[in-house]
Amino acid sequence: MDFNKYTFDVAVHNQKKVILVKFDYDVALKNALRQRFPSARWSASKKSWYLPDLPSVRKALNLKPQNTVAEKAKRLHMVNQQAYLDLNEQLTLKRYSQSTKRIYLAEFYHLLNLLDDYYVGDLNPKRLKDYFLYCIKVKKMGERKMNGKINAIKFYFEQVLHRPKMFFDIPRPKKPQTLPKMLSKSEVKKLFRVTTNLKHRIALQLSYGMGLRVSEVVGLKINDIDSKRMVVHVKGAKGKKDRYVPLPKSILPALREYYKVYRPKLYLLEGQYGGAYAVSSLQQVFKNAMKKARIKKEIGIHGLRHSYATHLLESGADMRFIQELLGHNSIKTTQVYTKVTPRSKSKITSPLDSL
Repeated sequence: MDFNKYTFDVAVHNQKKVILVKFDYDVALKNALRQRFPSARWSASKKSWYLPDLPSVRKALNLKPQNTVAEKAKRLHMVNQQAYLDLNEQLTLKRYSQSTKRIYLAEFYHLLNLLDDYYVGDLNPKRLKDYFLYCIKVKKMGERKMNGKINAIKFYFEQVLHRPKMFFDIPRPKKPQTLPKMLSKSEVKKLFRVTTNLKHRIALQLSYGMGLRVSEVVGLKINDIDSKRMVVHVKGAKGKKDRYVPLPKSILPALREYYKVYRPKLYLLEGQYGGAYAVSSLQQVFKNAMKKARIKKEIGIHGLRHSYATHLLESGADMRFIQELLGHNSIKTTQVYTKVTPRSKSKITSPLDSL
């Protein structure tokens, strides 16, 4: 596809942001577009072909990426626009992950939007406590969201405005001690059986077979797979830590078949517009597979990681070994799986019996 023969314009179509693809009518140009982007659609009202305005599409078309932070800042009152931009800049300088940046910016935006024309830097601890109470009592926000909100605002005042002691006495909501949700081995097997799409099945098998987070699955690159040593290099995981995990022997034939069919270029699992497969898309794949398998449990794709850890523990794997495979900082995080495994004390053999 010769991009020089097409022009691209940003527009709104059916209340969604799209990229219009225009060219002098030519069957060869149309076919080249449809071959490169099978999801391209024709709009009679716009009299043009169009694609969704996504970062991956912009990258594929060699277009300048959207500055969504700058666009969101413009929706705020001008007295707080710079505060929002300053937070983004400091998060970038500190090299926070995209996930953390997204959460911090969203939570800070909520506060700035409520403040309207009142400058955020003029807030005192009492007014901030009142805001947190409003979020809990009126907006009914949960512990996880509130902790993210406090972290974001704490970061702004301490790291951007340099007021380190301002949040000393703000109480943290306690996280409920919930047990990890998991699937049985038969349920996992059923899940794979009903997933007929090769790419989707490979993604789910990687998640369960190596205990990966969904972000780690979509972040895998082709050169991270070492089939000679039978290991996978998980790079830049949570906490910016790398680790190696064993590559299951049973998945190798399917991986080779997958590579022949899809021919990925950089990422092992690529989206339809190139680049890494979207986390949200993989979450939807899991949801659809659960529905197709008629498994009624309320569980997300992260449950495959929990299932991996629990099944390893049930098979007698050492707790420290499981901690290393999962990339947990603390053994306490890993020990939660002892509460969900059905292993009973009656199955434990005394060392006396082995003498």
